[in-house]
Amino acid sequence: MRHRVTVKKFNKTRAHRIAMFNNMLTSLFKHEKVETTKEKGRELKGLADSIIHRSKKNDLHSIRLVGRHIKDKKVLSKLFNDIAPRYKERNGGYVRRLLTYKRFGDSANMCIVMLCEADVNVTQK
Repeated sequence: MRHRVTVKKFNKTRAHRIAMFNNMLTSLFKHEKVETTKEKGRELKGLADSIIHRSKKNDLHSIRLVGRHIKDKKVLSKLFNDIAPRYKERNGGYVRRLLTYKRFGDSANMCIVMLCEADVNVTQK
């Protein structure tokens, strides 16, 4: 039984899950939107909110903690210099999930995870 277990495993090992979400976080902050399944998007939204909240502080300790997840130096500087100052007055809800369509192959629910107040065009398939 899975009583009080909140971690979704996605049928992957722990290392694969961590690497997958680190790559998705990097892509989200690089392109300011990413398309994924509904369940992965739910997990990604929580991770991205905590990363943005941590990056609003903009000190060395925060840079090192966020640097554990974001390996690309350009994306890390974009996060601290461009994205985090955008949300200085906001207390939460930095990321939005939009449900789009069902994938043709396996009928999985797809969604777009995007930063709020981003200048991105969302197109549905």
